[in-house]
Amino acid sequence: MNKISPRLTLFALAINAFAIGSTEFISVGLLPMIVKSFNISLSQAGLTVATVTGVPLGTFIGQQTSWNMSFIFIATVGLIGLIADYFLIPKSLPIPGKVDLHGFIRIFTNKPLVLSFLITAFGYGGTFAAYTYLSPLLEGVGFSANAIVIILVIYGVMVAIGNTLGGRFANTNPLNSLIKMFELLMTTLLFLFVVVLANNGIPTLLASILLGLFAFMNVPGLQLYVVQLAEKYVPNDITLASALNIVAFNIGITLGSFIGSSVTDTLSVIYTPLFGAIVVIIAIVLILFIRNDRQSISDVIPEENK
Repeated sequence: MNKISPRLTLFALAINAFAIGSTEFISVGLLPMIVKSFNISLSQAGLTVATVTGVPLGTFIGQQTSWNMSFIFIATVGLIGLIADYFLIPKSLPIPGKVDLHGFIRIFTNKPLVLSFLITAFGYGGTFAAYTYLSPLLEGVGFSANAIVIILVIYGVMVAIGNTLGGRFANTNPLNSLIKMFELLMTTLLFLFVVVLANNGIPTLLASILLGLFAFMNVPGLQLYVVQLAEKYVPNDITLASALNIVAFNIGITLGSFIGSSVTDTLSVIYTPLFGAIVVIIAIVLILFIRNDRQSISDVIPEENK
């Protein structure tokens, strides 16, 4: 059997990550154009990977042609990823063990793990009440369509920086780090709400960039904390617990997007950052509850960091 370079394997996976992430987040940039066709609704689920290039690239393609072409482009990238997977990923990779269905019972009867999933859903999802509608928010304070593409590129770069920093911060004590990250995210969302309400363009630009930095900084910590809890309470179900936390991420995206759409329908798109901040506050309250519950953090977090 021919030996496949690990770099080529990673390249194949990167193509798919780009396609998946872009598919899930591309509507953020295209939303104003989609709204003109269908009048308000949005379904989101996702990853953060493609915010650096996928969202602004898809937005640019939609602006130059039509929003439909952006999805055709991403479908083409997905097809390329499928072909790359077939030829570049070794067939001899080890297959993970089977999931024990009793693991679902063990996980969902464990209070710390269930609370951690809720923290993921609310903490991650709060961002999407505003992020889903970032393009119309920017348009509302006077930014042109071309300017929004550039802003989305900068936003994506800040996401990459935030993810990197978040991983480093979470290594020592994920729970305490998450509180600080959520506080920064909540403050940024409130700042975005105030400057959009004041119809002030430059501060809105600054708030959008800061949102990129803090929006997904919490992702590594959220995943790490769940794995640590699983190692302590359900060591045979670590993979399943990790996978369920990914489900919680997607539930959070759906929740945040739904709240954003409801706020837009009943009040105004301007209020989406405010309600996003309220959702993040729920996550902060849950973390504070866990910190006061010694059972939830016993032996998971080093004593000196509790």
